[in-house]
Amino acid sequence: MNEHRQIEVEEVDAVAPPPRARVDDAAAAPAAPAERKRDYLAGFLAQTPAELPAGEPGGDLYEAVVHALKDIFDPEIPVNIYDLGLIYGVEIDGNGSAKVKMTLTTPHCPVAESMPGEVEMRVSAVPGIRDADVELVWDPPWDPAKMSDEARLELGML
Repeated sequence: MNEHRQIEVEEVDAVAPPPRARVDDAAAAPAAPAERKRDYLAGFLAQTPAELPAGEPGGDLYEAVVHALKDIFDPEIPVNIYDLGLIYGVEIDGNGSAKVKMTLTTPHCPVAESMPGEVEMRVSAVPGIRDADVELVWDPPWDPAKMSDEARLELGML
């Protein structure tokens, strides 16, 4: 442990440059250009995605409802209820009726009476939604594992 390592320094006047690649050294190029192989991605990239129904995940109406839910924040935690994992499901039928299944962080949550009403009001206000029904469930119970990565980052849990 008490050994002292010493660095040896060697001084040189010059270093030989590395050899350079030369065109003469390359193999003789074919006279005709190589045959171009078929691009297998051409057909794949030319396809257009199938049109999603508006009420399905990825559809315009569904995404508008999710955006409205992301505007509702838990009063005790500075994260929206969608990223917090309080929304278990959003279903929209062809008539524009939305059904939101949600929970709260705890049954004793101070906003247990007002939060479902606010969710119903915000979802009903989305253009294209005729009416909204909010179902408050306690099973499965909420836990921090249901939070999105954005919510964990916001709360310093990542």
